[in-house]
Amino acid sequence: MTETKTDRPWLIRTYAGHSTAKASNALYRGNLAKGQTGLSVAFDLPTQTGYDSDHVLARGEVGKVGVPICHLGDMRTLFDQIPLEEMNTSMTINATAPWLLALYIAVAEEQGADTAKLQGTVQNDLIKEYLSRGTYICPPKPSLKMIADVAEYCYTNIPKWNPMNVCSYHLQEAGATPEQELAFALATATAVLDELKPRIPEEDFPTVVGRISFFVNAGIRFVTEMCKMRAFVDLWDEICATRYGITDPKMRRFRYGVQVNSLGLTEQQPENNVYRILIEMLAVTLSKKARARAVQLPAWNEALGLPRPWDQQWSMRMQQILAYETDLLEFDDLFDGNPAVDAKVEKLKDGARHELANLDSMGGAVSSIEYMKSRLVDANAERLGRIESNETTVVGVNKWTQTEPSPLMTADGGIMVVDPAVEQEQIDRLADWRNTRDAAAVAAALADLRATARDGGNIVPPSIAAAKAGVTTGEWAAEMRRAYGEYRGPTGVSPSQSNRTENLDDLRSAVDAVSDRLGRRLKFLVGKPGLDGHSNGAEQIAYRARDCGMDISYEGIRLTPEEIVAAAETDRAHVVGLSILSGSHIPLVEDLMDRMRAAGLGNVPVIVGGIIPDEDARRLLTMGVARVYTPKDFELNTIMADIVTLADPQSVAAE
Repeated sequence: MTETKTDRPWLIRTYAGHSTAKASNALYRGNLAKGQTGLSVAFDLPTQTGYDSDHVLARGEVGKVGVPICHLGDMRTLFDQIPLEEMNTSMTINATAPWLLALYIAVAEEQGADTAKLQGTVQNDLIKEYLSRGTYICPPKPSLKMIADVAEYCYTNIPKWNPMNVCSYHLQEAGATPEQELAFALATATAVLDELKPRIPEEDFPTVVGRISFFVNAGIRFVTEMCKMRAFVDLWDEICATRYGITDPKMRRFRYGVQVNSLGLTEQQPENNVYRILIEMLAVTLSKKARARAVQLPAWNEALGLPRPWDQQWSMRMQQILAYETDLLEFDDLFDGNPAVDAKVEKLKDGARHELANLDSMGGAVSSIEYMKSRLVDANAERLGRIESNETTVVGVNKWTQTEPSPLMTADGGIMVVDPAVEQEQIDRLADWRNTRDAAAVAAALADLRATARDGGNIVPPSIAAAKAGVTTGEWAAEMRRAYGEYRGPTGVSPSQSNRTENLDDLRSAVDAVSDRLGRRLKFLVGKPGLDGHSNGAEQIAYRARDCGMDISYEGIRLTPEEIVAAAETDRAHVVGLSILSGSHIPLVEDLMDRMRAAGLGNVPVIVGGIIPDEDARRLLTMGVARVYTPKDFELNTIMADIVTLADPQSVAAE
């Protein structure tokens, strides 16, 4: 360990976007003025899943978890007074990545930028969307083709742009072990490079490999997480050298950005999250060999709702203090030659190699999606089980739960709330855009896009032309759906009874008894209305309900309230459970409850889980919802007991 010249700090980002393009632009310019050195754009769920703001599935979702971008005018507003030629912009976008990149290029050209100088990243990782995040549109194979289209376009036209951020972040959020996170992410990268190799001249292929970047997660077990990052570095170098014959060490370098773990942030005693975020950041900064190129941190209150600008500033200051006040960047790697670190890294690499070989034997990442999904659901169930049994300590959740009231929880509830009027205003702007554009130019651009997709050409150039013509996000995605089809991902939860032998005997007996009184097996329908693809909670509820002996029905994500009510009627559900984590619970549940009553199902109990403020929980109860659960309700067996009670005819009679 030697003292060396001071390194440059990593790119300092905050993941941001909400309400409208205009409001998000003001937030970006404010954050840049406070010392942020790169942008990280969060898009709302309709934009991520290829729907315009006025689509039926977009109801209640507009501007909630990011910024709505329907067309070139929205993108123009988003980057107003931000010189894109000088900016490094990360866009967390996947299924619609070719389209959002096309809009970005079009705005840059309007600004007079040299597009060859554009720097940044589109996430563009569809494989992890099937496993965890759920914003996919098309099936895996055509999605892989579109990922490759972006990479092929970028290496010749915007060579400083990262065309893909292999994203293991959401794999950890879905419960992946470190070995699974390593293997599944690296398998995704090789699937993309295998798809690209026939398209790229052999002499240029090392350059393309060198532009693949990663976006990772760092959890609270920060020594293991630091070792995981060192394992990533070694394994990626190994794959580039042996699988692809890359000889230039610079092209084999593992380049990654990071957002530290949101899964471990707690609703209980949320002020403790500040310490968690700091500790997790150390995992990706302490080791020079495996240091992140860019870091964005969640805010202390993200388990409660949308952070305010001050909350984001607080997280950004954490990065700045580590980078500029400490002496971290003055030293070589602190862990080289450490026997404990070396042993842990080798163990992680061995586990990842075993899993990679398993995936290769099944045909690679694209062919192994159902297998990987089921592995993640199982791993997450084990993680939750350890917390429930107190084997894993979570401070303030299952130990040391007594607390003083937090002065950080102010009159606004400690979070930002998006004005419901924003959605209608965005829809009105969209209507104006459609009315004032050149309809003939739009039709011609869509026809060209359609023909290119049908004929197997690269869709990026006609997408840029479509962006300039005034095509909307929903119109672009509709062409992709027509050309490539639509996909419904695996849930990772089989409806059949499992053979697990957890200590569930009392619950199983209760389910059997209530089922006898009902005259058939207790039927529990789990539904995810709207566009929220964070399915981990719904999967674990369905998983546990199945293991308790209930007859469960869970069809996955992206359902309308109408479809859920129809399923409840067809399945003769005894209890309906809804999972909504996007903040759209009020309009979606209100719609569903009205439809339940209209269908004669007003007597069927409805329970709702999500990131739901107390005031909203009270509103849901007045709508007729039977129970409301938030992240603090981590004991799944308690929820199971509630479901049994709600379905029990004796309990209903007693009321």
